[in-house]
Amino acid sequence: MELIEAIKSRKSIRGYQPTPVPKEILTEILEVATRAPSGLNSQPWEFTVLGGKVLDDLKQALEERFRAGTPPDADLPTEALTGVYRERQKQLGIALYQLMGIAREDTEKKTQWLLKGMRVFNAPNAIVVYTDQEVSGLFATFSLGAVTQTIALAALNYDLGTCIQGAPLFYPKVVRQIAGIPESKKLAIAIAIGYPDWDFPANRLQTTREPLANIATWRGL
Repeated sequence: MELIEAIKSRKSIRGYQPTPVPKEILTEILEVATRAPSGLNSQPWEFTVLGGKVLDDLKQALEERFRAGTPPDADLPTEALTGVYRERQKQLGIALYQLMGIAREDTEKKTQWLLKGMRVFNAPNAIVVYTDQEVSGLFATFSLGAVTQTIALAALNYDLGTCIQGAPLFYPKVVRQIAGIPESKKLAIAIAIGYPDWDFPANRLQTTREPLANIATWRGL
């Protein structure tokens, strides 16, 4: 896929076909992604790629932990959004609920949707991106974001979809135990990856972007 087309067409995929992604393709994607820019060439990223029984066991364990009422304890907790940022988040939720037929007052369906997210939207494969516990700061944040975006773009070359997620990492101890990730690593983000199910309602969503005129300032041009 041509690069500009890939950037414009990339979106979060929340419904997948059950067909696993071949290991060779996942390897090629990660090899390309490691060419992503990183602060001072620090390359603070590592990956664990999940599939098969290991991923199934993780999905089940995360759901059990959630249903037991265990509060999330992510390594990199998401900060609460305010103002226009919170408004954009709300609009996304409204659009997804409408596509999925989830009424505002339907607590059970909302819970099922959250659990589906924790199960990486039932994708056949997932990539956990992590770094060393002592790594912190803007350079690391930038670098981990850059490599994650590069994975999502490279996946399009193989007709794959992705969803960049925090929910599957709500319980990092569970993830480390089942995925075999050392305690010395800090879990940053999870990426669902697989072949999209284009009949899944949520996959019809195309989010909007703020007009460039509202966010770009030009000087001397």
